Amino acid sequence: MSNRSEDKELVARDVRPDSRNRISLGAALENLDDASFNVYRDRRGRIILEPQISVPAAEAWLFRNKIARESVARGLSQLASGEAKPHGSFAEYADDDEA
Repeated sequence: MSNRSEDKELVARDVRPDSRNRISLGAALENLDDASFNVYRDRRGRIILEPQISVPAAEAWLFRNKIARESVARGLSQLASGEAKPHGSFAEYADDDEA
C-alpha cells in the first residue's frame, strides 16, 4: 500500500469505537453494497479494509484464464470506443443442453 495522499480520501475524522469495539463506517461503504472485507494491520498499526466481491464458481474460470480475460477486456474496450458494434443475439446458435 502506498503512502501517497492521493491514494486515499478522508471520509471521517476522530471516529471512536463503541463499548463493543465497533466502528461505524458510514460514507466509507458507499458503492460497496455487496462487498465483504479482508482486514489487515500493517507495521505502523494502521487497519486496512480491502473490499472483496464474490464471483460465482461457474464464472471463476474467466479470472483464471489470462488469454480469455484479456480478450474480454479488449472487446469491451473496442465496444466503448465504437470500434466494435453489437450484432444482436446469437441465442439461435446456443446449445442449451451443454453444461
